[in-house]
Amino acid sequence: MTDAAPRPDPVRVAVFGATGRMGRSLIRAIHDSTDFELVGALASPDSPALGQDAGEVAGLARRFGVAVTADRAQALARAQTVLDFTLPGATLPNLAACFESGAALLVGTTGLGAEVHSALKAASGRLAVLVAPNTSLGVNLLAQLVERAAAALPPEYDIEILEAHHRYKADAPSGTALRLGEAAASGRGSRLEELAAEHTSARRGPRRAGSIGFASLRGGDIVGEHTVYFEGPGERIELTHRAHDRMTFAYGALRSAEWLRGRPPGQYSMADVLGL
Repeated sequence: MTDAAPRPDPVRVAVFGATGRMGRSLIRAIHDSTDFELVGALASPDSPALGQDAGEVAGLARRFGVAVTADRAQALARAQTVLDFTLPGATLPNLAACFESGAALLVGTTGLGAEVHSALKAASGRLAVLVAPNTSLGVNLLAQLVERAAAALPPEYDIEILEAHHRYKADAPSGTALRLGEAAASGRGSRLEELAAEHTSARRGPRRAGSIGFASLRGGDIVGEHTVYFEGPGERIELTHRAHDRMTFAYGALRSAEWLRGRPPGQYSMADVLGL
């Protein structure tokens, strides 16, 4: 009888944005698994949670022995992978800190501008970077289905993407909706910049043929819902994903963190994580 292969050491993870909704969900997901070790928890300099144990901040009885800090170097000291769910304005300083430490970086922050995306791409020459507007496994499968549908259907099928989120979400359309729009545009052999229509809140007059439209709803505690409509002559196809629990995104992010550990420099996506 041969001995079983030894289990790999837990992935050492730092959570940036540890006091936010997603940050707290990530800490709870780490608590539920033996495959990850929380080694850093970053919050903004004015957070009232500074100095508190990350477990306490996440509402857990367990204490991790990891204090919430505003010091990026301290949060990164032992980290192999960083999960960044902060705000767009913090992404570049977070990236610079990871560049110095060599920790792989998953960016789950949405609403990033072109300058940030360019910096992430440039940093990927020396760092493993995964940009994931949505870490749900189901949403990323949906993007593949949308691309296939857009490629199969003729251009007279109008594409409209409807997304709904909780009242506190600041960006619209959501990063996930834009990712789905990119998938649809790719299926049509184009780029979203060329096909995107105005958001419904600003649209006037008939839509441009072949364009991809967006609509947003904000209210209550909706975790996240996305529907892509293909509206053609005499029929409509709807592809929908509904998230019922924010932990869905947390578990997907941890799976990505495990995949990123030891990965060579490069810019990756959730499609790479899933092998799609």
